[in-house]
Amino acid sequence: MDNYLEVNKNSWNARVEPHLKSDFYFVDEFLKGRTSLNSIELELLGDIKGKTILHLQCHFGQDSISLSRMGAKVIGIDLSDKAIQAAKDLAEKCETDTEFICSDVYDLPNVLDQKFDIVFTSYGTIGWLPDLEKWANVVSHFLKPDGEFVMAEFHPVVWMYDDDFEGVAYNYFNEKPIIETSEGTYADNSAKIVQDYISWNHPLSDVLQNLINKNLVLEKFQEFDWSPYPCFRHVEEFEKGKWRINKFGNKIPLVYAIKAERKSS
Repeated sequence: MDNYLEVNKNSWNARVEPHLKSDFYFVDEFLKGRTSLNSIELELLGDIKGKTILHLQCHFGQDSISLSRMGAKVIGIDLSDKAIQAAKDLAEKCETDTEFICSDVYDLPNVLDQKFDIVFTSYGTIGWLPDLEKWANVVSHFLKPDGEFVMAEFHPVVWMYDDDFEGVAYNYFNEKPIIETSEGTYADNSAKIVQDYISWNHPLSDVLQNLINKNLVLEKFQEFDWSPYPCFRHVEEFEKGKWRINKFGNKIPLVYAIKAERKSS
């Protein structure tokens, strides 16, 4: 789909305003110092004080700013120009030095000339990218030798099901683009927006093998039977900040996480 960038940029631009107002993103609490990062990624990141971090697909920058608050020097990038403007405004209000760039992931090497200690991405990102070989190349390109890639993402098993989890509706493998129209948004189902979008399912083998092919050595790979976000239908909070799909309980993975190191050769 040659026009996927335009379609998805419009889709994410439409989400920015309702997301800023939603309880899901708790902007008022965030401005007062609440972090947007979860235990999964915090454990993998460790002590990041003084480190440089590139945050891919940052939306309106809460995680980027949270990383800055932990003492890192952070640049966040996103396809949505409205999200990036909101991110810059939010960073100013939070009084952090977080930088933001509006760019497609694949085009970023033509926009940014810098190497980083850590490349970071999380939750609902790679499904908007058609080609994980190109994605892994970007990750590798921006890492210093011995730099680390940290990723937390929704598990591809989840994306096999229909929205109500009544049956398998999509291929686990990247068979073809998924072209759909949705009303509302995961952060606010009542939002008065109708969006077209184009996405792709990526099996774990594609994620891991493409990173391996770019000289990234896997240090940790984890799977979790819960999500830190209530962004799916029919979920219940079984512990504070941990949600599962009612009918599945702990029987399927909802999230996975990766930590990998870029070797110099």
